[in-house]
Amino acid sequence: MPKHLTANINSRYLEAANRMRPGGRQKKRIIAYVESYDDIFFWRSVLSEFENEEREFQVMLPSRTSLVRGKKQAMTNKLGEGLGTSMIACVDADYDYLMQGHTPYSESMLRNPYIFHTYAYAIENYQCYAPSLHNVCVMSTLNDRPIFDFEDYLLQYSRIVYDLFVWSVWLYRRQMYRDMPLNTLCNFISVDKLNLFNPHTALEELRRKVNRKLAWMQRQYPQARGTFKPLKAELETLGLTPDTTYLFVQGHHIMENVAMAALDPACTILRREREKEIKRLAGNNKQHMDNELASYQHSQMPIQQMLRRNTSFHSCPLYQRLRADIMHFLGIEEKMPDTEGVSSGSPTGTQPEQHF
Repeated sequence: MPKHLTANINSRYLEAANRMRPGGRQKKRIIAYVESYDDIFFWRSVLSEFENEEREFQVMLPSRTSLVRGKKQAMTNKLGEGLGTSMIACVDADYDYLMQGHTPYSESMLRNPYIFHTYAYAIENYQCYAPSLHNVCVMSTLNDRPIFDFEDYLLQYSRIVYDLFVWSVWLYRRQMYRDMPLNTLCNFISVDKLNLFNPHTALEELRRKVNRKLAWMQRQYPQARGTFKPLKAELETLGLTPDTTYLFVQGHHIMENVAMAALDPACTILRREREKEIKRLAGNNKQHMDNELASYQHSQMPIQQMLRRNTSFHSCPLYQRLRADIMHFLGIEEKMPDTEGVSSGSPTGTQPEQHF
């Protein structure tokens, strides 16, 4: 088929193909275009819940004619005009969700009923969902002893970086992103030299670094006074609160520089614990010890691989929003779990410093 024709295949073409399938009752096939390789497994795990005797999904890269990938390609160059009931796009929200139509790209992603987005910044944010990280450790090390409070760690992290992150959204909405691009923001909100047994030292250093930048931002942009608090209120309705900031920060940063900063040393400790236990239980039987150690090491899995295969995020309120969108698209009626906690939950404990 000529390239110009394959480029014009759209949802209507697939709908006609579905109707023309020979034989009795056939499943409707819905093509789901995703951004890249890692997205295939994530969206397959999401969409498989909705497959039945009437419908099936096929998750695909966005182009059959080239190696071009990415969000724009998944949404098609015409921003979704070729999508429909048999062809959808499943993409990372990035900042387009928080932009709320302030850019044409954001407007297209939010208004097109055939484009589904993560609400969280990216799939990596779901994979780093705080309540699931202990299970990721268990999958990797086969040791279930809790030695670190991942939920509290990401809660404290979120509260510390919240105001600076809101500043980033403020700049992006005004097309001033060059004043603090994402890589610069991520440099300011990285966790350095985390000690699992004394995480507060690294978090306090992060707080000092962030507060210095916040003071500079207030001096640099006095025009933000009067608009900052309304922006916070609006973002809260979208799910961004001081407690949930990590779900909206760039996904690769959260995975590599925040979550892995705790997961990697935690898994190292848990593996050494298990190996010491094996040696102790084996006593003087060296052959038995060697066999058991080999068996344990063979059963382990790399922590980052387990993190990227983590699907224990279904209780996340942002995911419930995504799930509700898919159900609405498919015409499925079901009483959904309460998702008000995404926007109405107020932070508990010590409040972050208030700016403006």
